[in-house]
Amino acid sequence: MNVPGLLVAAPASGTGKTTVMLGLLRALVEDGLAVQPFKSGPDYIDPAFHRAACGRASFNLDSWAMEPALIAAIATQAAGADMILAEGSMGLFDGVALPGASGNGASADLARRMGWPVVLVIDASGQAQSAAATALGFRDFDPRLQIAGVILNRVASPRHESLVRKGLEAIGMPVLGALPRRGDLALPERHLGLVQAMEHPDLERAVAEYAAFLREHADLAAIRDAARAALAAASEPGPMPAPPAQRIAIARDAAFSFLYPHLLEGWRRAGAQILPFSPLADQAPPTDADLVWLPGGYPELHAGAIAAASTFLAGLRRHAETRPVHGECGGYMVLGEALVDKAGTRHRMAGLLGLETSHAQRRMHLGYRHATLLAPIAGIPTGSALRGHEFHYSTIVAQRDEPLARVTDANGDAVAETGSRRGHVTGTFFHMIAPCGAGGAA
Repeated sequence: MNVPGLLVAAPASGTGKTTVMLGLLRALVEDGLAVQPFKSGPDYIDPAFHRAACGRASFNLDSWAMEPALIAAIATQAAGADMILAEGSMGLFDGVALPGASGNGASADLARRMGWPVVLVIDASGQAQSAAATALGFRDFDPRLQIAGVILNRVASPRHESLVRKGLEAIGMPVLGALPRRGDLALPERHLGLVQAMEHPDLERAVAEYAAFLREHADLAAIRDAARAALAAASEPGPMPAPPAQRIAIARDAAFSFLYPHLLEGWRRAGAQILPFSPLADQAPPTDADLVWLPGGYPELHAGAIAAASTFLAGLRRHAETRPVHGECGGYMVLGEALVDKAGTRHRMAGLLGLETSHAQRRMHLGYRHATLLAPIAGIPTGSALRGHEFHYSTIVAQRDEPLARVTDANGDAVAETGSRRGHVTGTFFHMIAPCGAGGAA
């Protein structure tokens, strides 16, 4: 496979790179290209927007959590595509202090590994020729990385654009687009970032507007020409993560939506059956499932509906009597005794773990996690080392079970949120990304 690719990145968060990414994906598809999207880093939400924009499933690629062989395996999803577009996270060079499986998690790590040139989205508001200093710094910070050019965002006027362009011309930096300021193109947000793609009130119209905006103000031909095929230089693909069971019932709706796409792909490739069900529709897990998996999401926004979903809760409890149940983050909270929402209302949950959490006492928990299991998660055995990511605002009010794992952050410091285990039931606040040391089973 040798598919040309680009990484869309920025000096910092909040510059508009997601808008640019979605607009480019849709515009290129409208031009007849098959475009494969990827997301650098552990972001849970953006891949669903990518899929809505271009019609192909988007996958996370993460140099802290994933071995090179797993990154290469996931990258093979681009087979048959005409072009790859990957979206960066945070600032281009932002990562953790200590390297993980194959890097520090920065978008620059991924661009170097895959040989993708970078399109740098610069917020030009409040500056003119000084934007060139930013571009120059990013171009020279790491000579191993190619900056293909910049897309200027939030340009105030033709005069403003002219001044910014003069500075960039002076350093020989190509300008691939200049986007006027448009506050109406912002995506709605909530406490974990963007509102989920499935909940956007009019996503198709929004993406179409982004594409028209990029088509009018960016040089799509130059952007296509800047893409470079260098996947042959990446590592040989290894195995995808192995399934923890044969028949896996997975909760899938607006309350349970955060499960890394490469895990599902790996489980399916290995022959596992994925059995989706909706707790918000009061559906019980399929009775023939070997494992029930409750992903993360936003159960705090639907706590009343979940507490009233008697069919779901009864089916979950029946399953847990004889077979494994696992919850990640929001799913973990639902397995507990109670969830206190933002307003302070206490909602009874499944009661399968002695956990009570509160969103009324908000505190952000964010970062990579390394876990060594003290008990199995279904078919993932005791002693397995896992890498994952945690991002939530809930606080533990009570926890009355044995810890599931020894957990540290990216610096190797112990993390208090160790997860829980009771009988066949396990839960963690971190979302599993990959086993350590291999692409397949831990």
